[in-house]
Amino acid sequence: MMRRVIASEFIKIRRSMIWFLAVLGPLGVVGLQALNYTLRYDYLTRKYASDLWGRLIMDVQFLAVPALLMGITVIASMIAGIEHRTNAWKQTLALPVTRASVFAAKFFVLAFLLLFSSTLLVLGTAALGAALNFGVNPIPYQQLLIRSYFPYLAAMPFVALQTWLSVVVKNQSIPLTVGLLGAVLSPFASVMNDWLPLKWPLLLNEWNEPLYSAAAGIVTGALVYLAGMANFIGKDVK
Repeated sequence: MMRRVIASEFIKIRRSMIWFLAVLGPLGVVGLQALNYTLRYDYLTRKYASDLWGRLIMDVQFLAVPALLMGITVIASMIAGIEHRTNAWKQTLALPVTRASVFAAKFFVLAFLLLFSSTLLVLGTAALGAALNFGVNPIPYQQLLIRSYFPYLAAMPFVALQTWLSVVVKNQSIPLTVGLLGAVLSPFASVMNDWLPLKWPLLLNEWNEPLYSAAAGIVTGALVYLAGMANFIGKDVK
């Protein structure tokens, strides 16, 4: 049953702008860094000569985090907005599927699209480095994968929260405002306390261990997901 519900969700978004946004986010981030490095190539390559790849990966991540949070917000709203715009919640929930499976399917589709975007970010960063002639140096694959996928894992609380808000609140300006505020504040989260979820996608903590941020995101995301599902199951969604 769960497979059919997920397949139905993918069919719903097949002709929407959601896939375009999932591609636009990582390509936009890589494109901005491509412009940055093209315009300041000599300066940046001299400044970071000892670790060209490492600096490029960090610069890409700096732009990718607010783009990730913005993508979570907009895509979650668009996925849930299909039912809200057509007043189709009653028809959806009248089908022989559980509310838990409906909520889980929307969360899964959002998480999958973000994973897809993170993969494009890996490929785009590697391609950019090669185009900038960084390929003569060994590519730090582990760092590239960590800095591309761990922010995604650390952002799981926001994936769960935006799924929750988007499906239970008909006025989509509310989840959009919450999410966009987080995206705007995220570049300044480095000065926040380590226990604040907004800091986790930056992979910064007092132990200098990105895995801790990712683990905190997964655990907290699971808790928010369960709370959201419980609320959705008990709420009269119109």
